[in-house]
Amino acid sequence: MDTQRAEPLELNWTIFGQIITMSKGKTGNKRSALAEVVTRECTINLHKRVFGASFKKRTPRAVKAIREFAQTTMGTKDVRLDAQLNKTLWARGIKAVPHRIRVRLSRKRNDSEDATEKLYTLVTYVPVASFKGLQSQAVDE
Repeated sequence: MDTQRAEPLELNWTIFGQIITMSKGKTGNKRSALAEVVTRECTINLHKRVFGASFKKRTPRAVKAIREFAQTTMGTKDVRLDAQLNKTLWARGIKAVPHRIRVRLSRKRNDSEDATEKLYTLVTYVPVASFKGLQSQAVDE
């Protein structure tokens, strides 16, 4: 008796008028999102991330929020913040965090021999006059 199937199992459902196909088994070749070295510019709304935090925890929470945003956006666990970004966050003290901040997220290869992760994300500060009309965009380096 053969335990392996010749074809992958496919399930079809209709939800809100759209046919959704779910397949189990081997699918086509998938490229890893982590393998690409890419750079993006994003605006992070820090106000919604530190709202409700006590005054003495606002800027440390903003730093953690930027790290978490970079991890989810770029898919790397190793996130490194630039010194200029850190100075910009702490420029107005521990209480007064900027409401928004524009950052450049660069996914780079880790060259050190003892590194556990193959890639890391470098987060740098991008000064802008106004945040109006800005969108996330890929940057060519």
